[in-house]
Amino acid sequence: MSQATATFPPDLERSFSHAVLSWVGDDGYPMSVASRFAVKNERVVLHEIGEVVSPPSGRDVNVIFSHIRPRPGEGYDERRYISAWGRLRRAGGTVEFTSTGSYHWDEKETPFFQYSELTVPQAHRFLGELSERRGETVKPKLAAGWLFLRATRLPFLTATAVPVFLGVAAAARRGPFRPGLALLTLLAACFIHLGLNVANDVFDDASGADEANTRPTQFSGGSRVIQYGLVSRKAMALMAAGFYAAGIGIGLYLAATSGFWALFWLGVVGVFISIAYTAPPLRLVHRGIGEVVVALGFGPIVTLGAFYVQAQRYTWEALYASLPVALLIALVLYLNEIPDRTADAVAGKRTLPVRWSKPGVLRGYALAVAATYGLIVGGVASGVMPVPALTALVTIPMAIGVYKGAREAYDDPYALMPAMAKNIQLHLATGMLLVLGFVASTAAHHLADDVPRLLR
Repeated sequence: MSQATATFPPDLERSFSHAVLSWVGDDGYPMSVASRFAVKNERVVLHEIGEVVSPPSGRDVNVIFSHIRPRPGEGYDERRYISAWGRLRRAGGTVEFTSTGSYHWDEKETPFFQYSELTVPQAHRFLGELSERRGETVKPKLAAGWLFLRATRLPFLTATAVPVFLGVAAAARRGPFRPGLALLTLLAACFIHLGLNVANDVFDDASGADEANTRPTQFSGGSRVIQYGLVSRKAMALMAAGFYAAGIGIGLYLAATSGFWALFWLGVVGVFISIAYTAPPLRLVHRGIGEVVVALGFGPIVTLGAFYVQAQRYTWEALYASLPVALLIALVLYLNEIPDRTADAVAGKRTLPVRWSKPGVLRGYALAVAATYGLIVGGVASGVMPVPALTALVTIPMAIGVYKGAREAYDDPYALMPAMAKNIQLHLATGMLLVLGFVASTAAHHLADDVPRLLR
């Protein structure tokens, strides 16, 4: 997107098939008409215009040249346009347009999502002017369900579900399964996670991190509901407080039914780091330990909490089982931080992609993935994990695909989105295969006296 001169590019006729002329009619209504065109001596000759309507001479008019190539089943590409302002002149039987100024957008120069983000201030100014004219506040709106989905980033709850299921499955391998308590554990952890998502938006808006980020994706850059004017920062803060209250309330009930203090202090640590992740004065992500606390929260803390509610004790087995999913959820954050690294650096966030070079980030990803699968193999070899947990190794090709995608699209946030999506799927698939490994082993021990080695 750029401000341009009154001249047109030399390939105007080859790049665009037609022009759309717009002006305000004598009765005050906007008028538009499409036309073929030709360029002659830096003037645009609009064919057929005079035969259909009578656009004004001597007044400002607008001409837009746009190009979109549809791709059936995929959407569109090659999107670009030039919007020019100028005057018309009748010359014989034709109408000529002379530009006095123009601006253009080409998707090759500015990706569509970034272009949309850059126009947010313009949209706010328009709504402000419209509110002033109408004498009432005009705000952007979104259907309540979609707004809730966007503000809370609900789909990311898979990050919580996996360690809860893993903790419950690990406990069931050594003792009874309590479905009611498992459901309450899942609800408590999900409420805390939603509180974390919303609170992060509040603090990132206050610090300026989200406003500085003009290249957000659906996996990074926050929910943007505050930046778009859909929800106020105060309303988001109240929503976060509500989620935390619900999660803490259920957590206190679970602690009261489990001996209290052992689970209470684990919950205190979990809630504390979820708030302190972006909240002042600690701002853990600004201190360079964001990936570590996310791994800790969505790994050992949630897994051990779910395990303790079921088994009423902590074990090294449950702690070990949490480590692969802890590494994978840290890698979800790690990869999602790549497109945010410029804005994060401006806001003072010292994430690893901010501090490391591209080769260092990619090397870190590869080492963490290797450590994840090494932990699974080591866990099975040592008997800490059941043999069926090895089925999680089938996700190795997926991890390799994420690495290749990150390497090829490292500097293009929008081309990186498929790799970020696959990285989330990697955490979910690997984690759930570990859960199924524990479930299969547990079921085998309940159904047979002599359990085959492959199911132990």
